[in-house]
Amino acid sequence: MYTVVRFNLVAPGAAPDALAGRYRAALEMAAYADGIGVDTVQTEEHHGASNNWLPSPFVFAGAVFGATRRIAVTVSAVIGPLHDPLRLAEDVAVLDLLSQGRLVTVAGVGYRPEEYAAHGVDWGRRGKLQDLLLETVLRAWTGEEFPYRGRTVRVTPRPYTRPHPPLLVGGSSRPAARRAARLGLPFFPSAHLPELEAYYHERRAAYGTEGFCVMPAALTRLLHLSEDPDRTWALYGEHFLHEARTYASWQSAGVTSAVRSRAATVEELRAEGVYRVVTPGECLAPGAGSLVLHPLCGGMPVDEGWRSLHLLGEHVLPRLKAVGA
Repeated sequence: MYTVVRFNLVAPGAAPDALAGRYRAALEMAAYADGIGVDTVQTEEHHGASNNWLPSPFVFAGAVFGATRRIAVTVSAVIGPLHDPLRLAEDVAVLDLLSQGRLVTVAGVGYRPEEYAAHGVDWGRRGKLQDLLLETVLRAWTGEEFPYRGRTVRVTPRPYTRPHPPLLVGGSSRPAARRAARLGLPFFPSAHLPELEAYYHERRAAYGTEGFCVMPAALTRLLHLSEDPDRTWALYGEHFLHEARTYASWQSAGVTSAVRSRAATVEELRAEGVYRVVTPGECLAPGAGSLVLHPLCGGMPVDEGWRSLHLLGEHVLPRLKAVGA
């Protein structure tokens, strides 16, 4: 069973000192997750959100690596066209060296034009900019000189991982699948899209490249552990709803996301099953699938986030390990 602890550091209305405390708590939780055997910390990039959504996932990843020894960090996803290609190649190379290969980067183009406008990047050129970014970082990581924007450049240091740090192409469109196939990179659809996986493999065969597809489950569930789910929904349901409504407000026509909700109330959200509050026993039920914990979801109080994470570490993972043994 694959285990994930997700952090996006959302904290509506938080003052800087409170926000700093939540960042410190997230690092302490990542260290705890590392110690109990969680597979990866997952984080992401969004800009200009009024609820303080994390805009700098690589900075956060570096802090996590400094606090941990074995857990991976998956950035899913970085908005590729908003980044300078050479600088991104350098940043990922340094993180790859610091972590000895524990960084996994999923590069997408995003789905919010306002993020592009805020950074002075042309939304209409996002596909071409993504191509430039991916092609540049792959060449940069070879450590060899190459032509770039009218000059010859070389990026150092070379990454720890060979042939290069784990890099996947994210998206929900045929251009994204085609881009991954052309470059011989793994494809990470943003939702359960079997037809897009088939297209990716079709194009990969045509290009003669290697690669694989990391397909999300048909329904991606974000979990919170509790010994009394009814009480937890009553006390903290608004935090789950806040994040669900934020995501929903960003989903325009043609955007497909693994986390999708139409709920307008806490009761509707609970019935929908995207955000789930479960007991430790439910995590151990046959067919439970991957466990994606979101301990600080939607500005969740830190103490409640710790309760969820401790239930995972004390009552779920030890029993899963015993079964595996």
